Amino acid sequence: MDSPDADATYWSVTQQVEALRVGRISAVELLDCAIRRIENFDERINAVVVRDLERARVAARVADDLIKSGEHRPLLGIPMTVKESFNVAGLPTTWGFPQARSFVPSEDSVAVERLKAAGAVIIGKTNVATGLSDWQSFNAVYGTTNNPWDLSLSPGGSSGGSAAALAAGFVSLEVGSDLRGSLRVPAHYCGVYGHKPTHGIIPLRGHVPPGAEALPSNPDLAVAGPLARCAEDLALALSVLAGPDVPDSIGLRLDLPVSRHVRLQDFRILVLTEHPLISISNETSNAIDHLASGLVRAGVAVSRGSTLVPDLEQTATCYTTLFMSLSASFWPVEAYDRVKAMVSSASAGFNQGRVQRALAATLSHRDWIGADQLRAGLRKQWQNLLNEFDVVICPTMPTVALPHNQSPDREARRVEMNDVKMYYEDQDPWLTIASVSGLPSTVAPVGRSTSGLPIGVQIIGPYMGDRTSILFAGLIERTFGGFRECTKIGRDVRFGP
Repeated sequence: MDSPDADATYWSVTQQVEALRVGRISAVELLDCAIRRIENFDERINAVVVRDLERARVAARVADDLIKSGEHRPLLGIPMTVKESFNVAGLPTTWGFPQARSFVPSEDSVAVERLKAAGAVIIGKTNVATGLSDWQSFNAVYGTTNNPWDLSLSPGGSSGGSAAALAAGFVSLEVGSDLRGSLRVPAHYCGVYGHKPTHGIIPLRGHVPPGAEALPSNPDLAVAGPLARCAEDLALALSVLAGPDVPDSIGLRLDLPVSRHVRLQDFRILVLTEHPLISISNETSNAIDHLASGLVRAGVAVSRGSTLVPDLEQTATCYTTLFMSLSASFWPVEAYDRVKAMVSSASAGFNQGRVQRALAATLSHRDWIGADQLRAGLRKQWQNLLNEFDVVICPTMPTVALPHNQSPDREARRVEMNDVKMYYEDQDPWLTIASVSGLPSTVAPVGRSTSGLPIGVQIIGPYMGDRTSILFAGLIERTFGGFRECTKIGRDVRFGP
């Protein structure tokens, strides 16, 4: 633990909890550090777009009183932000839609309920992609969020404000959501840790489009999960957030198994870098190869292939079918009709991925049942693989953080990689593995590009094996290093006299 006059900007949650416990810093001082940091640097980054500072100060004073009285809670006095899409009573929830500017929920989402019950001090909310449907974070309500490592680049999306706030040292803990990599991509782009949990273990009540009818607590494919700057903090946050929602909690409880192993050398690792639908950048490949070599030198059993690996193309195709069917259920009628017209006409001029997405958006219920049955088979295959291996390491995205590209026609966007251009919307095959199978996936930073940008990997664990993937992320963090302070942002916030 640093001395009382040290810079607390990049302390972990665990360090903050200990400092508060022993009286080295107060919750009010810790909050003031975060606020000054945001006020000094967020004008350039635009991550914390909704601020609730007065209520946060009240909550921090209450936390100090509770700590002095001997109260113990996992996050008591810890300042944090949450993704804008989570309802926080008294704060706007827009999902980036201008027409929702005036929507202010009266109740907290279940995630926020649990964070507050654990003692967290909510400073505000972080920026998102419009409708949570982009790997960038910009919208007509709050504008564009920049990557702290390079302001000309995107921090990812749709939880881009969440990851940017962590990388910039504004907060030590965040909560995001993930349907098509919305949590994992920002963690990778910003060099922080993110955990997409096993599907369904963190309820999503209160995470719905503004003004929409309530959705099930566990909608298809979608999850909520924590982001942090170290794996240990992911584990702490998961213990707060996970568990059945009412009314299931009347008769059910969640008891996640402990990690399969606690020593790095005991893990059985499968490393995958080849996919039939997509290539990865040379820098991404080199970073994963470097990690794999380091694991071998550390005495870990590492395989680079297996006959048990399910069909990766089928996995991606099945996911796209289910994802587009889910997404289209929220489209206005005119948008749905336009897609139907496109499907019924000649598809010349459209790339294969666009045609497949359009077909999936107009799926009949009968065909959806077929896709769901295919998913069940794939889940069984992935679980069989993860009976032989403890975790699978694979890329998150094909490249490092991308330049801002806000062209309204996403099909016209291109991504340059290894001197080749690919369609922007075709970057997701590696993300589909954990999503379609409902598996936990922990993103951990493992390297840097030649220009100094972060490179993260997915660590995919077995079903309900969230503690296994998170603990493994912590072991490689301790052995090979993890989050690095963002050198583009100054270190000028200090507490004390």
